[in-house]
Amino acid sequence: MSANARKTAPLPDDIRARKGGVPIVSLTAYTTPMAQLMDAQCDFVLVGDSVGMVLHGLESTLGVTLDMMILHGRAVKRGLNHAMMVVDMPFGSYEESREQAFRNAARIMAETGAGAVKLEGGVGMAGTIAFLVGRGIPVMAHIGLTPQSINTLGGYKVQGRGAAGDALLGDARAVADAGAFAVVLEKVPAVLADRVTQDIAIPTIGIGASAGCDGQILVVDDMLGLFTAFKPKFVKRYATLGAQAEAAIAAYASEVRARAFPAPEHIFADTQPEALK
Repeated sequence: MSANARKTAPLPDDIRARKGGVPIVSLTAYTTPMAQLMDAQCDFVLVGDSVGMVLHGLESTLGVTLDMMILHGRAVKRGLNHAMMVVDMPFGSYEESREQAFRNAARIMAETGAGAVKLEGGVGMAGTIAFLVGRGIPVMAHIGLTPQSINTLGGYKVQGRGAAGDALLGDARAVADAGAFAVVLEKVPAVLADRVTQDIAIPTIGIGASAGCDGQILVVDDMLGLFTAFKPKFVKRYATLGAQAEAAIAAYASEVRARAFPAPEHIFADTQPEALK
């Protein structure tokens, strides 16, 4: 094999095999340019239904449609050469029945080139996960705070505190036994996240969980400071690009109003320069 051969994207089994090893790196992406920026650094990239809030101005993820996820999945796929792509199944696309879940998951896989889908739910979704996995669709599970269930959870609250920790551990065991290759743990106490990570045989991907998880994920617009409507406690801002963009736009507006832009170097003469003739 050539030493210059391009690295192929990981498969779900490759992610599963990272259990207990070097932490798995992941971010969300919704567009081709952003996918290109993170491709070399991420093991997998999630096309999250958070796109509804981050890019479409929705108040929650509940208004995100299957067509939206496929559109953004296609865009992200064009920007990836090294990272595996996982696509969220949106609210209402898999809960009705296992057959509905399969039809919609198969459509996502076929139309986006995703390596896997992600769906929310623990014990209650274990049968659906097993149904999909048994028919060739790799599934990443998501338990703890499940944003599609905020109306029944009573908002964006920490999940699994106290006695509720045993139920969440049961969810983790159920999705692992059903065949999920990894599970996202969102907004759960660190001690519980560590307990789950030690208990199950598949990787845990933390978001507001614990540094002891097998990997981490953040919404990229949160960590870059592009989405500033609110900042969850678990988000670390690695940049303030939103503020920089706002300042740049203000400078542009000021120069346009002052007729300082475009300057001579940005406009074209009515004759071709001699050097180009």
